[in-house]
Amino acid sequence: MKKTIAILTGGGDCPGLNAVIRAVVRTAVNCHGWRVLGIEDGFEGLLDKVRWRELGLDSVRGILPRGGTILGTSNRGNPFSYPQIVNGVPELHDVSDKVLDAFKELGAEVLIAVGGDGTLKIAQGLYEKGLPVVGIPKTIDNDLRATDVTFGYRTAVATVTEALDRLHSTAESHHRVMIVEVMGRDAGWIALESGIAGSADAILIPEIPYRVDRLCEAIENRRRRGSRFSIVVVAEGATAYAGKKVVQQTAAENLGVERLGGVGHEVARQLDGCLDMEIRVVILGHLQRGGSPEPFDRILASRFGVKAVELIARKSFGRMVALRGRQVIDVEIAKAVSQLNLVDPGGELVGTAESLGIMVGR
Repeated sequence: MKKTIAILTGGGDCPGLNAVIRAVVRTAVNCHGWRVLGIEDGFEGLLDKVRWRELGLDSVRGILPRGGTILGTSNRGNPFSYPQIVNGVPELHDVSDKVLDAFKELGAEVLIAVGGDGTLKIAQGLYEKGLPVVGIPKTIDNDLRATDVTFGYRTAVATVTEALDRLHSTAESHHRVMIVEVMGRDAGWIALESGIAGSADAILIPEIPYRVDRLCEAIENRRRRGSRFSIVVVAEGATAYAGKKVVQQTAAENLGVERLGGVGHEVARQLDGCLDMEIRVVILGHLQRGGSPEPFDRILASRFGVKAVELIARKSFGRMVALRGRQVIDVEIAKAVSQLNLVDPGGELVGTAESLGIMVGR
């Protein structure tokens, strides 16, 4: 019988997911003659009603430039903390054994889990319970320390940069302060790199608590020098000095998943108390996740997919593929998810921003 492997995409979608699915299928079929099953909607596809489809060469034809994922995804399918209604009250339960049973029924021998920190932590948990797993890092947040970069990130930065380029003209025309809220959760990479590339005047990131008085002063100084507008990029996890993270829903309110958002309007409210300027807020939201992947992300996703199949061929499980320098290597999933990749407040990139005259919150 043919060797059968399975692949799923978990967490938030991002450009490059289809490229990695394509690479896994083409490598598995062309190089090894294996059978590939695609599990739909992340780990949700292994719970309750099992959802999967067979993936052959025809299934992945033409998907390389497409955004999103043909398999669907979900950030609510954590089998170790799965919401269930008990006596009319939602509770979180460990149903990971159901996932293991469902996977066994599929007849697949190995699972390729494509996702970020959350998805890979689930994959590690299943591996510890006996499921052969290989991980592929994916997140626009770029917050996995074990790899130099994750696919999807470069496209997200390009999308935000284009938005900043467009906002400059309208901000300058109306003499406004434009606050642009971007994704990234607890990591400020998207805000920092797109802010530098998009000529922002201030960048607020989670790693550096911002001081409202200094932000006001920076904007006022620009106005005194003749620049009657300012662009402020705010990462969704940014917080004021001695302040709290702004969330739309806490993990307790949202069945274990914290939902960030709203810091852009909070910054606008704070600035309104110290600036005599018109302020507008732009929340880019899921625009950052959509669209066709940049060439870099297409290539990196393809390399990751090929490497993942190579690990399966070597029976090297519990490993995650990663980019180090110019080489694609593999590392233990457990180590990959042990620590987030965050911006170094004293690092070269923050220093570059400050040398360019960009206010970074302090």
